[in-house]
Amino acid sequence: MRTSSNPAFRNLPQGAAGQAPYAGFQQPQGGVPGYGTPQAPSGEADRPMTVDDVVMKTGASLGVTLVIGIITAIWAQGQIMAGSMGAVTGAMIGGMIVGLILALVIIFKQMVSAPMTLAYSAAEGVFLGAISGVFEMIVEGVALQAVVGTAAVFVVMLVVYKTGAVKVTPKFRKWMIGAIGGVAILMLFNLVMSLFGVNVGLRDGSTMAIIFSIVCIGVAAFSFLLDFDMADQAIRQGVPAKFAWYVAFGLMTTLVWLYLEILRLLTYLQSE
Repeated sequence: MRTSSNPAFRNLPQGAAGQAPYAGFQQPQGGVPGYGTPQAPSGEADRPMTVDDVVMKTGASLGVTLVIGIITAIWAQGQIMAGSMGAVTGAMIGGMIVGLILALVIIFKQMVSAPMTLAYSAAEGVFLGAISGVFEMIVEGVALQAVVGTAAVFVVMLVVYKTGAVKVTPKFRKWMIGAIGGVAILMLFNLVMSLFGVNVGLRDGSTMAIIFSIVCIGVAAFSFLLDFDMADQAIRQGVPAKFAWYVAFGLMTTLVWLYLEILRLLTYLQSE
């Protein structure tokens, strides 16, 4: 299996030897493009993963994040108006830390299960809801705009992948991994410098910050192509159906990153 820039997909197992591959995102089967029919399903634990599995698990994970995020955002706005910014900050930091810990456990311990993935989605819902509530107080309606923008980018990149408009070649993969690594280093550098009170201009709403956010959005968007390709390869190789939760987790990490960058960019532009 090819490598991916998304660490969640690096630990997917190889398909069982001699097991027939299943239709992926691009392969038609049974007259319906992109969907396959298991030859002898005897339970999720021992049948190959299909596109239906990926769609359903990703949808469930996204639904948990959205519901908890909306509830948290409404609560956060109420707390801010009441002058309890500390509670919002606590929820934001708590959700971020719990989400990070769960992500590390899922990735390195390969905890492939619905509870772990949904728990991660719930933690991200708290984190995103709290931070969205703060941004909403700065620019009204920006959170909804960011949600719509994230969904639009996801759909566009899925169409780009399915139509083959951009091929996921080894060269493209290397460029993307390099770009993601470069962005991550800049983010880490900005964070470290901010701890010492130094503003490097990447997150302050300046022209440089706007450009950086646009670059991050572009990198995150094209990362979906790597995620789709890795999920497609997993389906083709007959990876067990339970790993659909792992794929859902991987897609969620990219969605969370993309949403945050779009939310930040829209706030920069509209707060002016």
